[in-house]
Amino acid sequence: MGAKLTKLGKVLPMNGSAQQSRRKFVGIIGGATLAAGAIANAEAAQGSDDKPNPVEDYPKPPYPDQSQPWPGLASRMTPRPNHGEQSYRGTGRLRARKALITGADSGIGRATAIAFAREGADIALNYLEAEEADAHEVVALIRNAGRKAVPLPGDIRSEAFCRRLVADAVSGLGGLDTLVNVAGRQHAVKSIADLTTELVDWTFKTNFYAMFWITKAALEHMRPGSVIINTASEQAYDPSPWLLDYAPTKAAINNFSKALAKQLVERGIRVNAVAPGPFWTPLQVSGGRLPGTLPEFGETVPYHRAGQPVEIAPVYVALAAGDLTFSTGQTYGATGGNGIA
Repeated sequence: MGAKLTKLGKVLPMNGSAQQSRRKFVGIIGGATLAAGAIANAEAAQGSDDKPNPVEDYPKPPYPDQSQPWPGLASRMTPRPNHGEQSYRGTGRLRARKALITGADSGIGRATAIAFAREGADIALNYLEAEEADAHEVVALIRNAGRKAVPLPGDIRSEAFCRRLVADAVSGLGGLDTLVNVAGRQHAVKSIADLTTELVDWTFKTNFYAMFWITKAALEHMRPGSVIINTASEQAYDPSPWLLDYAPTKAAINNFSKALAKQLVERGIRVNAVAPGPFWTPLQVSGGRLPGTLPEFGETVPYHRAGQPVEIAPVYVALAAGDLTFSTGQTYGATGGNGIA
């Protein structure tokens, strides 16, 4: 699943004051710190004299039209997503962190797991059993970085499993101080007439209820200095009409993160959210797009392409590290330039 979030609709025009207000609302403050971290990693990966061009140096539409049954595998996508397997270089920013990451087999969750491990964190990773092939690769990458990997497959739509997931993560890691909720479910439905209660329930349990259950269980083990990072989406602010159940879950995640951050201030636990735009992950090829629209994915943002998961991992690293201590209750966007999150 791995995080795996998308912007499928066109951005509605906004006047200058409205755009500025919205940027403030999603927590644009602190973006310079995140950008600096991302640039530093990109330069380390490609050489200080070879700075990547963010518009031209990544795959662009049209993408090959393709489909997979849910939940999809990154290893079967064309082009294969870049999670930083070859490029991400850590600097020890997360040394001794113990992190649980959901959706860590592919997409944004996988890129985050790779980055965290190379920054010095031990990782418990959750994924569906159908995603074992992708997850096996991530486990190997984490261990090759010299860090502990605790694979914990299972369906987070079950409250009982979510509580067991946290307990097993704590046992396997010897504690828990970082929770990253990335796993998500997305399916495109053209009309509300085709959106069933079963589908809505599937989306809300995966995207929102699981985050609530896992976070509640994790807080029993967290001490001051711990961090929770949730994954919202620009869909929370500018929903696409064919993501009628997905977009509301992302709005709820955004609101939940802000409210919980206020609640946990006195405990010294920070809570923030990340709002991705269009990213090239298995969500897109396993039902996240309307039929026939995959080749143009990402075309509507100013970069005119989808993001690669490696490009957003530094945001999660920065939020987990100790240098954003004054940032809580914020939402940080990575949207390819459309400016709404």
